[in-house]
Amino acid sequence: MKLTITPRSPKSRSFPITLDFVGNPADVTVDQVQAAIAKKLPKYYPDRQRLTVEKTALESGKTLADYGLKDGDSVAFKDLGPQISWRTVFLIEYGGPLVLHPLVYYLPKLFYGQAFEHSWMQTVTYWMVMLHFLKREYETVFVHRFSHGTMPFRNVFKNSAHYHLLSGLNLAYWVYGPWNAAGTKLAERSDALVYGCIALYIFAELSNFHTHVTLRNLRPPGTRVRKIPRGYGFDLVSCPNYFFETLSWLAVSVLTLSWSAHLFFVVAVGQMYIWAVKKHKGYRKEFSDYPRGRKSMFPFIA
Repeated sequence: MKLTITPRSPKSRSFPITLDFVGNPADVTVDQVQAAIAKKLPKYYPDRQRLTVEKTALESGKTLADYGLKDGDSVAFKDLGPQISWRTVFLIEYGGPLVLHPLVYYLPKLFYGQAFEHSWMQTVTYWMVMLHFLKREYETVFVHRFSHGTMPFRNVFKNSAHYHLLSGLNLAYWVYGPWNAAGTKLAERSDALVYGCIALYIFAELSNFHTHVTLRNLRPPGTRVRKIPRGYGFDLVSCPNYFFETLSWLAVSVLTLSWSAHLFFVVAVGQMYIWAVKKHKGYRKEFSDYPRGRKSMFPFIA
């Protein structure tokens, strides 16, 4: 069969092109079409392609017949631009705080023009942040299985700014400053408050890790299979990983009592809630038997 690939952009000089395939539409997959485009035009590797029919995106693993395409029909092509793997994106995002926090914490003369002894609050906060992002890096390499392989390279700068600036430089600078140093009034915390925040943090981080492992086990390696997650946390909300991460940053926010921690907490929780609502709606749309009692992110609330 023949399939014509037309450009979304009228300025394109590479398209239209016509591809020939052996068999009928039920035999030809979207993956084969993308591979054929990449063979003709190596610049446009599959992850860089977006193919649509009347604004409906063609998905990997499906056949042309699934979209009602016949011999001689056309498919629209859009160039998504240079791509970068999500795994690399996550490593870059979480790497920022892992570099910035030690710099600010261990080089106070460079950032504040003076040396001083850190308070207990500052030290506990430092290790909370470092362990959180070390865990995230570990999960990125050894736990997460991504449903989408890549994202546009240009977005890495926008995505990284959230972590490098808000939870990185801004949080580190205002928490580790001399105004919170040992012996200062601002650094005084009761043992109950410190140990309470540590306990909440440990519970939240371990619970968050548990939910990530649950999500990993739902998807066999090398597939994009989606199933209904069940078990610890998932019986109450669709995205318990976001809820438990909220508790982790709540512990940091309460411990530091810093506006920079509060700011990151509000921004991070707001963003995670947006993601959770989107995923919750996706689950309910995809699975007819999805549990109706679940909320998006906050148990019994929303």
